[in-house]
Amino acid sequence: MSVSFKYWDECADPEDMEAMWNHPEVRTEWTGAGETEGQRVHLSRDPDGQPYLTQTEMRAVAEIVTRRQFDKKLDPEMICAIAELESNRQPLAMGCDKKTNLITIGIMQVAPKVAEWIVREEDYLLFPVEEDPDILYKPFVNVYFGAAYLRWLSNFDGKIRTEEFVVRAYSGGTKKVNHKSTLPYWKRYLQVKECYLSRFLYSSYKFSI
Repeated sequence: MSVSFKYWDECADPEDMEAMWNHPEVRTEWTGAGETEGQRVHLSRDPDGQPYLTQTEMRAVAEIVTRRQFDKKLDPEMICAIAELESNRQPLAMGCDKKTNLITIGIMQVAPKVAEWIVREEDYLLFPVEEDPDILYKPFVNVYFGAAYLRWLSNFDGKIRTEEFVVRAYSGGTKKVNHKSTLPYWKRYLQVKECYLSRFLYSSYKFSI
């Protein structure tokens, strides 16, 4: 793999870094880890040396993206839970479907072909994924495309869809929403989402007292 990140600043634009520093919980976490605003911020690494986003960072990215580009019409907890299941919040994660040979990239395991389709469908030219698919490794870019796909699924075929439909379709495609193969994913999603909700409700309580 030619893409590698050591610092947040290598995979996030200055505007994104400013938004992260302005997030109270991220600021608390980063300063507690010895990071200094205006200096490069280290990405956390797992025991294998792979970079990952902390749950606090993941939540912040989801909140910033949904507020900035989706007018808060998507649930940040849904994005966080899916990112947990898809990649363990690892921006450099890569997958490949053995049956279709479809490559998926990044935190939300977005397929470059899906991202290219979203660019054409939404006429969204901010992220030139066709010219440089490696930008999908960047957390804010990847979460944008994952969220855009979730939004599309939520109104699939012009119908307002349930959370279960959206999540199971994200995992296995719209044709396998009711197939037994996507049910375990849905159950794990509910468990992970509940953990996120509990964690951040507690964090919000701490910040309010």
